[in-house]
Parts: sequence; structure tokens; C-alpha cells
Amino acid sequence: METTTATAGGAILALFGGALLFWCAAEVRLRHRVRRRGRPAVATVVAEADAHGELDSAPLLSFATGPAAAVSGGGTLAVEACELVLTRPRGHTPLRRPPRLVPGTSVRIAYDPRRPGLAVLAPEEGGPRAVVADLLWTALGVGCLGAGTLLLLIAR
Repeated sequence: METTTATAGGAILALFGGALLFWCAAEVRLRHRVRRRGRPAVATVVAEADAHGELDSAPLLSFATGPAAAVSGGGTLAVEACELVLTRPRGHTPLRRPPRLVPGTSVRIAYDPRRPGLAVLAPEEGGPRAVVADLLWTALGVGCLGAGTLLLLIAR
């Protein structure tokens, strides 16, 4: 392999692997933060309005944000109104939508109260496949980063 080809290939693989590892870490951190600090809710899987939405592996979810009491600056109690949210959960990346997530099914989620459109499935809803998928994406990132670094070292 020529030096320029090895250098270019190594750089591309290393950049791809590093970006993939960064993305995996950011998604896992986001899901853990929302599950830990977010509000729990029960969402319903909604039927897709268009054919393209049915191809998405993440189901379309509908849920109502709960009313929350907050004390304002003057010491008075203010209550937030409920809001109906329609969103797709983050961190759900199987190739095909699981058969148990058919329209009308209820699933447990957690959502960010400041941005209710940011929702994640509860850990038990994702099942063990979610952990396996995270590990596979991480292994792919490490493999690409390692192969790219090896090519760069060989080219020198």
C-alpha cells in the first residue's frame, strides 16, 4: 500500500472511529441524564401518519406532561399546565422496530421537563438489546479508531 493511500485511509478511519465513539458517549450520557433527572411518564405508541414514518425504527410516542407546582419569586404557588407531546425517543437504534411497539401499546419513558420533546425509553422497555447495540457501536468505533491509527503508524 502506498504511503499516501495508507495515510489517507488511516486518517479517515481514525476520524470516523473517533466521531463514532464521541457520538456513542454523548448518546449514552444523554439517556442516563434524562432517566436520572427527568420525569417518568407513560406514553402511547401512535400510528404513523405517513409511509416514511413507518420506516423509522423509533416509534412515534404521545404523552402528556404532568402538572408541576412551582413557587414563584413572591412565594405564590404556580401550576404548569399539561401539554400533549408527540415525539420519538432518543437512543433507540435497532434496524427494525420491535414487534412489541405496535400502535396503541403503552411504554414507560422519562422526559426532560425543560424540553418535553426529549424523551427516552425506560431501561426495562429497551431490554438487553439496547445494551448490546451500545456495545456493538462502541466496538465498531474502537475498531475503526485502532485500524486508522495502525495505518497511520505503518505509513510513517
